[in-house]
Amino acid sequence: MKNVVITGSSSGFGYLSALTLARKGYKVWATMRNVESKNSLKKEELLKIAQQENLKISVVEMDVNLDDSVSEAIQIIVDEDGRIDHLINNAGYMFVGITEAYSVEQAKDQFETNFFGILRTTKAVAPYMRKQKEGLIINVTSLAGRLAFPYFGIYCASKHAVEAYSQALRYELAPFGVEVSVVEPGPFGTNLLFTGPAEEDQGVFNEYGDHKETPHAMLKNFEGFFETEDAPDPQLVADDITGLVEAAHGKRVERIVSGIDYGLVDYNDKVAPIQNSLIKDTLQMEHLLKIAQN
Repeated sequence: MKNVVITGSSSGFGYLSALTLARKGYKVWATMRNVESKNSLKKEELLKIAQQENLKISVVEMDVNLDDSVSEAIQIIVDEDGRIDHLINNAGYMFVGITEAYSVEQAKDQFETNFFGILRTTKAVAPYMRKQKEGLIINVTSLAGRLAFPYFGIYCASKHAVEAYSQALRYELAPFGVEVSVVEPGPFGTNLLFTGPAEEDQGVFNEYGDHKETPHAMLKNFEGFFETEDAPDPQLVADDITGLVEAAHGKRVERIVSGIDYGLVDYNDKVAPIQNSLIKDTLQMEHLLKIAQN
């Protein structure tokens, strides 16, 4: 039985992915913060479903913002299973507001979870995968990791960073038989839009006059859309993640766009040949485009 480690499993895509993969027969390590306090009910909910359906789900404390928390959680998993087959980096949250009015400290906080959190878990897991000569890392980014949206500037920057990191990591881990893929969700009604803090620099905020209300209006429009029949089901993302996990070794695609794409599928198709030409023709490193079959 292969295992799957998922970050941010208390809600949204992480929660749905944990259940979907467990129902497919995988042993799921659903990690989240505050399992004995804020997320204790989510922990109990997952474990209750696992017991009722005879699923292999274990809930482990992991705060991706803390080095020790990540290393301790991964050690618990490795001590029990002896290996890690799949890592799904899903934990994250979103700032929506006047980009200029967010403080430097707030921007650091956004990157701490959305980028450095992925860096921490990957550094903790990759050595085991390289030793195994097989493994899969899935980083959940966003349309905002490739496209730029007004009033999502700090969030977009953090997700663009994950995209670049994932692309480079895919090349560098390929000779070890380890794959890296990215899932890019569009807008979904998972409450992610409402998880970020207000802008700290109120002086700058007020200087935007009538424009300062635009981010709130955007959120209200999204909220209204999510209540319609046209709103995409968040299960689509869990299904795309599951599809990558179940794909044959060496055959996993670099990117999957889930849900409404705003033209991103076309964008990715046009950029891919340029990116591949850089590796193959300019850098003469074509071997990094192929996942080693060890």
